[in-house]
Amino acid sequence: MRDNKLFEGKVVWITGASSGIGEALVYNFASLGSELIISSNDPAGLERVKENCGMKSEKICCVPFDLSATEDIREITEKQINRTGKIDYLLNIGGVSQRCRIEETPLWLDRKIFEINYFGTIALTKAVLPFMIRQKSGHIIATSSISGRFGFPLRSAYSASKQAIHGFIETLYLENKANNIRASVIIPGRVRTNISLHALNSDGREHGVMDPGQEGGIPAEKAAAIIIKGIIRNKREILVGGKELLLLHVRRTAPWLFFRIADKIDTM
Repeated sequence: MRDNKLFEGKVVWITGASSGIGEALVYNFASLGSELIISSNDPAGLERVKENCGMKSEKICCVPFDLSATEDIREITEKQINRTGKIDYLLNIGGVSQRCRIEETPLWLDRKIFEINYFGTIALTKAVLPFMIRQKSGHIIATSSISGRFGFPLRSAYSASKQAIHGFIETLYLENKANNIRASVIIPGRVRTNISLHALNSDGREHGVMDPGQEGGIPAEKAAAIIIKGIIRNKREILVGGKELLLLHVRRTAPWLFFRIADKIDTM
């Protein structure tokens, strides 16, 4: 992987870069010689990640912003394009999860989760896309979830927002094949990150608990390596996780079995 020259000198923009899978991807791309734009809503976290890259940090630019502030994204993007001249890879990793039942979830919380996971992702993608069309190249990657392929308890808005990502990215791919623009969706299962700690409960506060399934997931470093391998192979769906990914097969081939077992599975 370290000898691969595909990413050397390429401009890579990663959201959600201050922790978890996003952070692990920063270290991987930095080691592969990429020029990085790293973003999240945690400026101090971004600076920490940049410092951890040591000598390679000179090729990293921290661009903090909140995905829910979609009105700012186009101006932020134009500034980065003017600075770098291009964007070769856009990795939409940032997002937020949920831990509350449908009847406990106020509509404003559904909207907030969609604003971050869906509208934040597509706002940045729409801002970057015209430049990629102009340069006749690029690869846009967005993060879904295993529960972006089916419903799952306590994840109604999260699951719906991630399912929406699939429709958008697949359409993006079909519309832009002729422009030499690739598009992929990452489908993580259980990855050991802080996503469950920061998941939102019914009053919009953080869940603050590491779910057992999350704690037993694969390390973020392994997830990042799988994602980069998927990008190299130009996979349109990049599956990341362990045996829980079998649920995708079960849901597709034996939906009756999925609905029998889904509400009995340890929290994912």
